[in-house]
Amino acid sequence: MAVPNIADNRLWLAWTGMETDLIFNKSWDLPGFAAFPMLRSDEGRQRLRDYYLDLIAIGRAFGAGIMIDTPTWMASPDRAAAINWPTEDLDRINAEAVAFAMEHAADDVCISAQLGPRGDGYEKGMASVQAARDYHARQIDTAAKSGAELLTAYTIGSTEEAQGIILAAGAAGIPVVVSFVVETDGCLADGMPLREAIERADQATSGAARFFMVNCAHPEHIAPALAQGAIPRLHGFVANASRHSHAELDGAEELDDGDPEELGHQLAALRRELPAIRVLGGCCGTDLRHIASIASASRP
Repeated sequence: MAVPNIADNRLWLAWTGMETDLIFNKSWDLPGFAAFPMLRSDEGRQRLRDYYLDLIAIGRAFGAGIMIDTPTWMASPDRAAAINWPTEDLDRINAEAVAFAMEHAADDVCISAQLGPRGDGYEKGMASVQAARDYHARQIDTAAKSGAELLTAYTIGSTEEAQGIILAAGAAGIPVVVSFVVETDGCLADGMPLREAIERADQATSGAARFFMVNCAHPEHIAPALAQGAIPRLHGFVANASRHSHAELDGAEELDDGDPEELGHQLAALRRELPAIRVLGGCCGTDLRHIASIASASRP
């Protein structure tokens, strides 16, 4: 199973910035920011396939492993309902997304079923562990039964929602990674410090998650969370290109893609400072230029 191993020093690349690249750079219509409907057209599937192949090529060029995420961040009941996608079709589209990604399975490629928060990733997450477990269980079960090697929950805004996801993944028998989202002060939207959010999630689930990450934040935003040193069990960072806050990004009409070379060097420096980091990548505002820069700057 090609799941990133925290005992191995190998770098793994992840890219969750596909949606902003499609919308702003490719003029692709993604209602509600949902990418999973792309699977229903030949053109959409080819675009996804090209992204996967390009990401794999970058990883192999620099000796890195590659995490291939399914385009299912929005493929849960409440999020799909917002774009009028029938709830009864979610099992099919989630399973289809895993099967499509599995076409690229290899020893250096991890096939990850992507899960998103129930609500807005920039707002406070769910406050009830049981409600989160119940809400996410069906999508998680589908991913597990479809053969995904890993479940990665991105842009999670509360430790309670993280706990529910971890418990549901344990019941389904699929390894899980949780990626929290932090504000410019390094805390979750509800003000909880990142370190505390991870510690609470681990305590409540007996350390059942494979590891934790942060995504949808600039490297400068995570710095306050690391003021007291490395955070145990934090092994990945999938960064935004922009230094802007989430509120500023929500109101932006143009894409801020930052400086790909600078972002690559910032993440490479973070990995040198925190050798336990195994996964690096790009989130909002990034494209394959950023991923190549990250891989190049972090190469052995």
